[in-house]
Amino acid sequence: MNLHPTAIIDPHAILGPNVTVGPYAVVESDVEIGEGCVLGPHVVIHRYTTVGANCRIHAGVVLGDLPQDFGFSGAVTYAKIGPDCVIREGVTINRGTKAGTSTVVGAACYLMANSHLGHNVQLGGQVIVANGAMLGGYVEVGDRAFVSGNVLLHQFTRVGRLAMLSGGAGLSKDVPPFCTVHGVMANRIAGLNLVGLRRAGLSVDERQQVKRAFDLLYRSGLNVTQAVAALKREFTAGPAAEFAPFIEASRRGICGFIRGGAEEAD
Repeated sequence: MNLHPTAIIDPHAILGPNVTVGPYAVVESDVEIGEGCVLGPHVVIHRYTTVGANCRIHAGVVLGDLPQDFGFSGAVTYAKIGPDCVIREGVTINRGTKAGTSTVVGAACYLMANSHLGHNVQLGGQVIVANGAMLGGYVEVGDRAFVSGNVLLHQFTRVGRLAMLSGGAGLSKDVPPFCTVHGVMANRIAGLNLVGLRRAGLSVDERQQVKRAFDLLYRSGLNVTQAVAALKREFTAGPAAEFAPFIEASRRGICGFIRGGAEEAD
């Protein structure tokens, strides 16, 4: 291990092999840091935080601080960071608010400078959260979604797999999988994240299936209940089958569609 002499590390913290801790970093008790992690200067990792192997945590990051929730009672809660994550300068991640609950960041996520994850946020794997984005309590983001700079996600909002949120978007409704969100108007879908689908390795047939599901949901003239029924009838497998259960699980409703938006050609 490479521990800077100015770092403050509680003797009850667990540090794996080959961990580097930079100047003036603070690691409290009941913290576990995985093998090969690098902690930059002035990083603070609070109690009940776990960091997976091979994470790179840059200067000024604060992990596992108390939730910004007036209902927090002081219970033992957790922050869990998956392996292979990059957490850039000034990121803040709060731990869960109700006893025994956790804020969770999946494997290989990239959190850019000054982004914030509130209590009980759940990020899937390979999620990118760009500079200044703010995720309220209980927000859920699916695998490989892209949250652009200065996006605001209201508490309990859900973002589906491979969705892409444009910079400056403000959202208080759920974003279905594979969709893009307009960066100016609140709660409006602009089209499909077709570039993201190709990069994720979805075949031409799978992308066409997603397009068909999108059309049923947003262009068919059906209301949401009717569209969900149609989606369940037509798609029992493949990526398009993700739409119906995502929508049925929504607590806040889903974003509407801007006709004539900037959907990309395939």
